[in-house]
Amino acid sequence: MSPSAPAPRRWRGRALRVLGGIALALCAAAAGAAQPPAAPHNPPSSQGFDPLHTRFGFELRTRWGQKVSGEFPRYEGEVATLADGRHQVRIRLATAAVVVGDSERYTRLARGERFFDAARYPTIEFVSEPHAADLVRTGGPLRGRLTLHGVSRWETFVLPPGACARPGEDCDAYAYGSVSRYDYRLDGWQLALGDRVRFTMQVRLKPAGLRMADPKPSDSKTPAGDGAERKEPSR
Repeated sequence: MSPSAPAPRRWRGRALRVLGGIALALCAAAAGAAQPPAAPHNPPSSQGFDPLHTRFGFELRTRWGQKVSGEFPRYEGEVATLADGRHQVRIRLATAAVVVGDSERYTRLARGERFFDAARYPTIEFVSEPHAADLVRTGGPLRGRLTLHGVSRWETFVLPPGACARPGEDCDAYAYGSVSRYDYRLDGWQLALGDRVRFTMQVRLKPAGLRMADPKPSDSKTPAGDGAERKEPSR
C-alpha cells in the first residue's frame, strides 16, 4: 500500500470540496432570486349583476335633434375573475324586451325588423377582453367584442373613474360607448334617425358567494300611451 498523504494535503482537499459545495449552493440561490416571482394563481370565479342597481340602456338622436332613450330590462351577465387575477365582462341583452321611454309606438319600432329585429336576432352580446381588476376604479377604455344584429365587431367603451373604493360593489360602476348603427346593418329609418347609437351601462354586482345573476324580470306589458312630443319616423 502507498503511504498516506500528508495531513495538510488531506485537509486542503476537504476544504476545497466544502468551499466548492458552498459556492454551488450560493449560485443556485442567486439564480432563484433573479427569476421573476410567479404570477398569482387564483381559482376562476364570477359575480352576477344585482338587478336592483343594474341598468342597460341606449340613446340615439332623430334628424331633428330629439333624443330617444331606451332600456333593456331583461339581461344576463357576469364579471368573471380569471386565474391570473384579471377580469372579463360578459353581457347578453334581450332585444324582444327592449322598451323605448313610455312610447308604445317607438317600442314596437325598436323591436321590429327595421331596427333590432328581435325575431331574428334575440340578443345583443358583449364580451370584453381580459383587463386589470382595478380598471373599474381608475377608469379607462374597456375593449371587447360586440355582437349586434348578426354582426360582430370590436368596440371600445369608456369607464369613468369610480366614485368609491370598490365600484360595482359599494357603489355603481358605469360605462358608455357609441357605435355606428350602419356598421351593424341597423339601417332602418334613415330619414328619421341619426347614425350613432350610444349604449349606457350602470352595474352593481351581487355579493361574492351568491349564484350567478338571473335575468332582471321585465314587465310583460308594453308601455302605455305614446308621448305627444315624439315624432314617428317617416318611412
